[in-house]
Amino acid sequence: MFAEIAADPALLLPFILIGFAAQLIDGALGMAYGTISSTLLVGMGVPPAVASAGVHTAETFTTGISAVSHVAHRNVDWRLFTRLVLPGVIGGVLGAYVLSNIHADAARPFVLAYLLLLGLYLFWRGFTHRHVVRPPKIVAPLGLVGGFLDAAGGGGWGPVVTSNLMVQGSEPRFTIGTVNTAEFFLTLTISATFLLTLGWEAFTTTIIGLLIGGVVAAPLGAVMAKRIAADKLLVMVGIVLTATSSWGLWRLLA
Repeated sequence: MFAEIAADPALLLPFILIGFAAQLIDGALGMAYGTISSTLLVGMGVPPAVASAGVHTAETFTTGISAVSHVAHRNVDWRLFTRLVLPGVIGGVLGAYVLSNIHADAARPFVLAYLLLLGLYLFWRGFTHRHVVRPPKIVAPLGLVGGFLDAAGGGGWGPVVTSNLMVQGSEPRFTIGTVNTAEFFLTLTISATFLLTLGWEAFTTTIIGLLIGGVVAAPLGAVMAKRIAADKLLVMVGIVLTATSSWGLWRLLA
């Protein structure tokens, strides 16, 4: 892998751009890094399991930095964290194992269809979001489903879990901080599961490119979060996901 990069550094460029764009939006919105990355990677022809493995390995580093930051700024609701993290990890392991044992051609249309629906949902949420603060009641099942879909689809933990907690009335600041902190443990577990089931061959230049792009974009995303309303960014994410997933499905079916 490193010999290939040294011989032709341009191989990293598409993955750096994907990582940069995904982290730019994720840093501003608190979600969608995995979803956008996996959508674009699958659209480029990367097998779903390999795309998800690469995204989650790179995301282990970005979510680790995010978790430390949120803890330092006291944005974590530790009671909500304990209710969320274990079901999320269990769901992530199940999703990674299932995806690792499905042939890429069989999994791709289901993954793209899931991401398309997720994009439409985010688009709808951006227009209709009205928030009234109240304690969320459904947490553990949401973590289980979010973790499974995140591993099986290569993204979705942030959009699925954060959005649904906010729909239930969870306070946005603590929702984002808690979900992002729990995501570190989720991505770490999913990456380890992919390593055990797929082996080292699943980890390619994709990881290095996504990581470089994500690290460069991280501070810019924080600036955007201060200047652009979250609902507007949610609409933008929905448009991007819907368009890229629709294009991928059209190419696959055609």
